Amino acid sequence: MTTTEFAETEIAIWRGASVARRELLARRRPDDDSLSSVERAILRRLFDDEPDFEEAVRRIIEQVRDGGDAAVRRIAAAIDGAAPDDLVVTPAEFAAARREVDAELVNALQHAADRVRQYHELQLQHAAQSFSIGGLGQLVRPLERVGLYVPGTEAVYPSTVLHTAIPAQVAGVSDVVIASPAVPSADGVAQVNALKLVAAEIAGVETVYKVGGAQAIAALAYGTESIDAVDKIFGPGNRFVTAAKRRLYGVVGIDAIYGPTETLIVADATANPELVAADLLAQAEHDHYAAPILISTSDELAEAVVDQLREQTADLPRREIALSSIGGRGGIAVVSGVDEALAIANEYAPEHLALVIDGAPQRVADVRNAGGLFVGEASPEALGDYVAGPSHVMPTGGSARFASALNVGEFMKITTVVNVSDDLLDEVSADAELIAHAEQLDAHARSLERRRRDR
Repeated sequence: MTTTEFAETEIAIWRGASVARRELLARRRPDDDSLSSVERAILRRLFDDEPDFEEAVRRIIEQVRDGGDAAVRRIAAAIDGAAPDDLVVTPAEFAAARREVDAELVNALQHAADRVRQYHELQLQHAAQSFSIGGLGQLVRPLERVGLYVPGTEAVYPSTVLHTAIPAQVAGVSDVVIASPAVPSADGVAQVNALKLVAAEIAGVETVYKVGGAQAIAALAYGTESIDAVDKIFGPGNRFVTAAKRRLYGVVGIDAIYGPTETLIVADATANPELVAADLLAQAEHDHYAAPILISTSDELAEAVVDQLREQTADLPRREIALSSIGGRGGIAVVSGVDEALAIANEYAPEHLALVIDGAPQRVADVRNAGGLFVGEASPEALGDYVAGPSHVMPTGGSARFASALNVGEFMKITTVVNVSDDLLDEVSADAELIAHAEQLDAHARSLERRRRDR
């Protein structure tokens, strides 16, 4: 392994498949339950002591479950610095948000919403459908009420509103609500960012709750005086949100446990190093734990990308964050060929996998594990974050080995149906009785035997 030194960080360059595989898999899941000094100070204000990370999440959930609105406000005041009098965004706040956001940006959000809706309407045509054949079948029904968590105080994500709310509506969910952290405005009033409210309005969501963090997940799971409990919670969030979702699974439905974002680019000598570096930085600027990774078949491309990273970070507003993620969970691997690169990518199972190689469309069939696949130079992951169409909420931390990108099916449930005839009962029940006796569940067998005896 070699490293190239930037002013504040180093970027790893691994040469050879075995080194690349070992280093990448070691970096796949950041396990860090330590608390920063800021987090410890917040928890002291909230609890009068310093619980560890998991204990803090447990206490927040318990307080919201037992204390309702008052607990949510108290926790919000300690964590966000603002305790909203009304936890529900009012129509006046929606109207004010629309006036605050530039009309050109509103139009861009509307365009993104239209494309997201078109894609998921197409997806719905291929989703599970109800059927009945020979007395057996299934009913496919949308969930009744879902809660969407939309993170962000400093960086805000109106795109996450569109990419979660619209698939829910296309699936037929009758009641879609949003929870999002509120921060104090200039006059000290707790408000949800105007961009999120405009996106919610465009997506057709009428109810937005001014609450974030683990307390939002607990409130959506248990309900409070102002917040009705939901059937399932969707959306990414920070590690407190993630820990709360993990703890509350079973009390409420949970979409997935999301970790820091990842993009893995497989590129060969035909790739443009300027664009590859730009795509890595688009991932790197998310947060310190993001994973921007390049697996290249060309040593020359790898070195050129490093040069481009140095040049493009010179004036990047989120430069410190980007360099931190490149040095922490990112890196560049040089391997002998595309087959080797794809084998490592499949094992890593990234959230986003980009193929920037000659004949990229012909290699799609070789991809087994990825949340989202971006094929060719004209299909950057950044496009997928906003206006491409598929939801940008995708599995992370290697969970693309068994999980899918957010889709309309996640907002639906299947009820199996058994409606057999007397003749079919006579035909199959004898075998069922034998199996029931073998399992020593005699009442099961007798339930069947009585039906045959009575005819």
